[in-house]
Amino acid sequence: MNILDYLPILAEAAATSALVCLLSLAVAVILSFAAGITLFAGSPWLRPVAVAYVEIFRGTSLLVQLFWLYYALPLVGFSMPPMLTGILALGLNTGAYGAEVVRGALQAVPGQQHEAARALNFSHAHTLWRIVLPQAVPEMMPSFSSLAVQNLKDTSLVSMITIADLTFKAQELRNLTQDSVSVYGASLLIYLTMALMVIAALRLVERRIGQTTGRHA
Repeated sequence: MNILDYLPILAEAAATSALVCLLSLAVAVILSFAAGITLFAGSPWLRPVAVAYVEIFRGTSLLVQLFWLYYALPLVGFSMPPMLTGILALGLNTGAYGAEVVRGALQAVPGQQHEAARALNFSHAHTLWRIVLPQAVPEMMPSFSSLAVQNLKDTSLVSMITIADLTFKAQELRNLTQDSVSVYGASLLIYLTMALMVIAALRLVERRIGQTTGRHA
């Protein structure tokens, strides 16, 4: 068999990888903005929580985080299905990196914008949501695109907790056929195709945001 023969077999498993990627990215975006905004302008008692979250999940291995949630957490009385565990682990990890992207973009907005908002008697919340964030979001998009692609590649790790994703199915096929070159070659093509689709989608979003804010990519 050649690479093309394996593509239909692996396509169904690739749908699982895509689902894990999309759902974990949704979790990551929420956590990125929640933690990033907290780091930038959060209350003194919330900021240490955001710092702890970011440092723990950026400073430890994603694989160890995945194993801890799947194998260790049930030992203290809390267990989750494999799919939910994989989505949560990827979302928490990517969200920690995304939080630094959000914080950096918010800090990059010129100080004159804040001064102008204070001169107009805007509240801190109004300044953040109506002045700072609209300028910061376009700056975040290139970094978020890179994180999204990395997240897609990291979905291969969920095969380690019995989720039948693309990597899991490829390993099964390889064990069955002993055809490493064609099986893994087909897997590479599928991962590349999905990555290019993610990049294209995010570039479209980036252009739309640029048109909305008057900043064209």
